[in-house]
Amino acid sequence: MKKSIRRYFCNTIQTLLLITFLTSCGAGQSKEAAGNHTDISADLIWESSMELRYASGFGVDYYKDGYRLITVAEESRYLIVPEGKGIPADLSSGIVVLKQPIEQVYLVASAVMDMFVSLDALDAVGFSGLKADSWYIDEAREAMEQGKILHAGSYGAPDYEQILARGCGLAIENTMIYHTPEVKEQLEKLGIPVLVDYSSYESNPLGRTEWVRLYGILTGKEAEAEAAFAAEAEAFEAVEQEEKTGSTVAFFYITANGEVNVRRSSDYLPKMIEMAGGSYVFDHIGDEEETVSSNVTMQMEEFYAAAKDADYIIYNSTTTEELSSVEDLLAKSSLLEKFKAVEEGRVYCTTKNLYQSSMKLGTIISDMHKMLTGEDGMTYLYQLE
Repeated sequence: MKKSIRRYFCNTIQTLLLITFLTSCGAGQSKEAAGNHTDISADLIWESSMELRYASGFGVDYYKDGYRLITVAEESRYLIVPEGKGIPADLSSGIVVLKQPIEQVYLVASAVMDMFVSLDALDAVGFSGLKADSWYIDEAREAMEQGKILHAGSYGAPDYEQILARGCGLAIENTMIYHTPEVKEQLEKLGIPVLVDYSSYESNPLGRTEWVRLYGILTGKEAEAEAAFAAEAEAFEAVEQEEKTGSTVAFFYITANGEVNVRRSSDYLPKMIEMAGGSYVFDHIGDEEETVSSNVTMQMEEFYAAAKDADYIIYNSTTTEELSSVEDLLAKSSLLEKFKAVEEGRVYCTTKNLYQSSMKLGTIISDMHKMLTGEDGMTYLYQLE
C-alpha cells in the first residue's frame, strides 16, 4: 500500500514537471504564440524593450516602423502611433491609441512640467491644472502669462468646454484623479485619453527622473530625453562617489496647528540626503505603516526628542512660506531654539520650486552635499542667518 501511494505521488510530480516545462518553454512555440504581452497585433513586429536603470513604474516596448507601447503601473497600456502611420485593425483590447503629434496636452501632474521643459516640448502643452502664479518653473509661468497655456481647472474640476474647444489630445493626471474617478471617466467619454503619472511613487530619486524617457516617447523627443536623463544621472552618480560625512539631517515643516510634518524614511527625499553623504534622523519612521503617503505628522515634543541633536535642519518651504531668518523659524516654535543645529548655525530652508523641479534632482542632491561640506553656490537650499 505504501509503495502504491509513493508511486502515485512520483507519477503526479513527474506529470506536473512535464506540464511546467512545456508551458514555460513553449514546447517549441514562438514567443508570440506563447501569448507574450508584446504580441498585440499581427501587423506589429516587436523589436526590443527599453532597459530601465532605476524606474519601475513604467515600461516601453519598441516595434518596427516607430510604433511604441507604453505600459504604466503594469496595467494601463498606450500605443504610440507615429505620424502618417495607421492604427492596427486587430489591436488588443484595452490599449489606448495615441497618434503623434500629441498636441494640446492638459497637464495636471505638476512634476511632469519640468520634464516637458527639459525636452523643449512645452509647445505640446495647451492646458495646465495650476494657475500661472502657482508655477515656480519660469517657462511654464511665462507661457501661461502669454496665453500659450491656459488654466483649465484642477484635477477634480476641469473646464471640459475649454479643453474640448482646443482639441485636447491627452490629459496627464497624477494619482489624485482616483479620488474623483468620475472626472477620468468623463474625459475618456469625451474622447480625451488619460495617462496617470506614477513618477512620485518611485522611491529612488533617479527613478523619478527616468520618467522623462516616457515623455520623450510621447512627444517624439526621445534623443532629448536620453540626453536629459543622462545628465541628471551623471550628476547623481558624481555626488554619490563622494565620501560620506556622517552628519545627521532633519527635513521638516510645521503645520498651521503646530504639528511637525516629516518625510517617511522610505521617501525619495531622505534617500537624497543619504546620497548626498548625510544621514536622515528619522531613519525608520513610518516603515511599519502600510500607506502610500510620503509624510508623517507628529507633535513638536516628539520631533524635539528625535531631532534636537541633528547636525543640520532643513525647513521645507514648498508647502508653506519661505523663511527669511532663524527668527522666522523660531516664531513657529520656541522649542526649536534648543536644537543643536540652531545653536551652531546650521539651519537651511528650501526654495519654493523644489518639488516642481523634477529634472533638477541631481542639482538638489549636489546642494545637500554642499550644505554638508560647507560649500557655497547652492540653488535650491539657502542658509538662514
